[in-house]
Amino acid sequence: MSALTIFADSKPDQPLFTSQDGAEIATELAKISVSFERWQADRELAADADNATILAAYQAEIDKLVARAGYQSWDVVSMQPDHPDRAVFREKFLSEHTHGEDEVRFFVEGAGLFCLHIEGKVYQVLCEKNDLISVPANTRHWFDMGPAPRFTAIRLFNNPEGWVAQFTGDAIADGFPKLD
Repeated sequence: MSALTIFADSKPDQPLFTSQDGAEIATELAKISVSFERWQADRELAADADNATILAAYQAEIDKLVARAGYQSWDVVSMQPDHPDRAVFREKFLSEHTHGEDEVRFFVEGAGLFCLHIEGKVYQVLCEKNDLISVPANTRHWFDMGPAPRFTAIRLFNNPEGWVAQFTGDAIADGFPKLD
């Protein structure tokens, strides 16, 4: 189940707020200009569906987002527990970074933990199938896919180059709960 936990950035062991209610999550995240919506990832896809098949299945939803925010490109990111480089990718995404554009993800399978570092707080957002999250450009954050990752998400970009990160060098992610 999707969840939001908010911490003071200096107290990773003392949650200030927790919720698994989608409306409450959306309300709290809207206060920091993060969009959170529940959509329906309800297409029947084969376990081995390729990226083109996934994108075609959700083209109507992609078109809605393109019309709303003018995205220029989109792709699929997927990770499974047997991926040989899963530990390397996990470590990379666990480093706090920013992007020069919004980070938009629609989870069509599995789960991942977005951690947003904003105004002295850390917002941990557990996104699961059916969740759409849009994190504003230049927001400090990291992403944890867990030690045995299982997720598929459609990513949308304003920049046709796709995912480009600027790492902050801050080790804050090391002190916060991980997805296990």
